[in-house]
Amino acid sequence: MSARRSAAELSRAIVSCRACPRLVAYREGVKPRASYASQPYWRKPVPGFGDLDGKLLVLGLAPASHGAERTGRIFTGDASSRFLVAALYSAGFANQPVSESRDDGLVYRGCYITAAVKCVPPGDKPTKEEFANCSPFLDAEVSLMPNLEGVLALGSLAFKAYVAHLARAGADVRGMVFGHGATYRIDGQPVVYACYHPSPRNTNTGKLTMPMLVGLLKRIRRDLRI
Repeated sequence: MSARRSAAELSRAIVSCRACPRLVAYREGVKPRASYASQPYWRKPVPGFGDLDGKLLVLGLAPASHGAERTGRIFTGDASSRFLVAALYSAGFANQPVSESRDDGLVYRGCYITAAVKCVPPGDKPTKEEFANCSPFLDAEVSLMPNLEGVLALGSLAFKAYVAHLARAGADVRGMVFGHGATYRIDGQPVVYACYHPSPRNTNTGKLTMPMLVGLLKRIRRDLRI
């Protein structure tokens, strides 16, 4: 079985998943915002998107109610997406600074983007069981990246989810603590980078600025020789 066929099969498995009753009910019941009232919502789990041959995996927490859960593509169509993709463009990972719909022409080069939990959770807080149910999907996505050398975790919960992945792989994760800009080099594993999540609560308050995120992404490019 080819890697690309495996990727397509994984995407189908993610989109058809109904393992978490709470998340199924929530994603299917999201009320459209007035500005999107004429648009159909995706209302399904959201698979990853990007360059599986790339060296960098960017890991978020989960789809946003009116972003990826509306558009059907991870980090697309909301404020967090616009901030992240503009930074990825500035750092040379994206062909354009726009991420508004599945057909907007966005292409990632050298990186693949996904979420630890594939459905939008109430209050942006997945349960321990929901993280566990989605963990095989993350493990599978990592296995489909033959050139993976670095992982950028956006926010403490995504960081925790990736640390859990490392633990499942048998890595020694003692001492791994989230902090913006923190870097961890573990034998036999990709370099792990931590970053504040590009949510409005962080970007609007200046906790995460565009120069901070672009600077980190450019450091990753240098480290990984992308």
